[in-house]
Amino acid sequence: MERAPNDARLIYNLASSERSLGRLSAAEAACDLAIANDPLHFQSYLLRSELRVQTVANNHVDEMERLLASPGCDDRALMFLGYAIGKELDDLGQYERAFGWFSRAAMARRLRLKYDVAIDVAKISRVIETCPMAQPTIESLCQPSRTFVFVFGLPRSGTTLAERILMRLPGVRSNGETENFSRALLSAVAATDRDVFARCAEADPRQVADRYRALARPGDAIRLIEKLPLNYLYLGAIRRALPGASAIVLTRSPMDSCFAMYRTLFGAAYPFSYDFQELALYYAAYARLLRHWQNLFGDWVVRVRYEDLVEKPVRTGTAMARACGLPWSDDAINIEKNVSVSTTASASQVRRPIYQSSVDRWRKYESHLGPLATELRSAGVTDLDSDF
Repeated sequence: MERAPNDARLIYNLASSERSLGRLSAAEAACDLAIANDPLHFQSYLLRSELRVQTVANNHVDEMERLLASPGCDDRALMFLGYAIGKELDDLGQYERAFGWFSRAAMARRLRLKYDVAIDVAKISRVIETCPMAQPTIESLCQPSRTFVFVFGLPRSGTTLAERILMRLPGVRSNGETENFSRALLSAVAATDRDVFARCAEADPRQVADRYRALARPGDAIRLIEKLPLNYLYLGAIRRALPGASAIVLTRSPMDSCFAMYRTLFGAAYPFSYDFQELALYYAAYARLLRHWQNLFGDWVVRVRYEDLVEKPVRTGTAMARACGLPWSDDAINIEKNVSVSTTASASQVRRPIYQSSVDRWRKYESHLGPLATELRSAGVTDLDSDF
């Protein structure tokens, strides 16, 4: 910024950093500055929309709609601005208009992707096949350690909220969303002609554990959280390598879960989230995988419902802490006091006290989400009000 104070890309990076640190007013000012220097820097509009709850007196809907109607705005502009307009209209309670923009933006994003959901569904099936019900006695392979806590689940299911609550307890810190475990696992696989899923299932768990510890660097932490949603793919390997670790899966009702993903623009991850049919197929495969882990590992997989976490945070937080072997404090639910960095899609929301307004949010869009419900049922998800 000092070298190039008018470069919108640098100003946007500053805004992103301010948001990660919880300085939301400074982040909004930086977004305004980026847009003033380059009105076509579309990422800044989306980031700005997410920093606070917009109001009738103070929003940017008209500005963004005018910009999209101007010459030079393409599908990329629609992708960023559509999500931004949809989010602000949702804040204003204009759900009919909001869904139209979410839908157009999701379509624009999907058109830019080369993706086949069948490949991801097949990968999940291979994970299940290569981690069958009959497993060797894991306690004899690795030394148990309670240091590590894996918090996982689909994006927008409350994983960041759970992480921030646990981090308020003494001696707990988080590595955030890292690929530490998958890197450790893949580095320990043997070079054979079998596919990667079979080789991961056969990896020496002692090597995996040693390499993971070197990457995670727990130091003097009493508990160290790894909060990568996609770690649900590696739960079998986690259990074998780190049998003393805690595993907490955040779940959410299928409709709320899928719609929350649909209305979010992610980076390179979660390409299934921009189309109702692909969302349903992936969600159904994910639910099968979680049922497999639950059947295989029983109570070791601690299931935390998002709805319970926001509606009964003390009771649910107490149970979550107990599962991790941690003493509970009611002050832990005051997540707005957690000053640590957050770089997730929830980075702005976690600066607010816990709120319940996202529970059953899909019902505000019920007239538009019939096709999603149909696709979920076709994929085998018959109970739309309950998780796996």
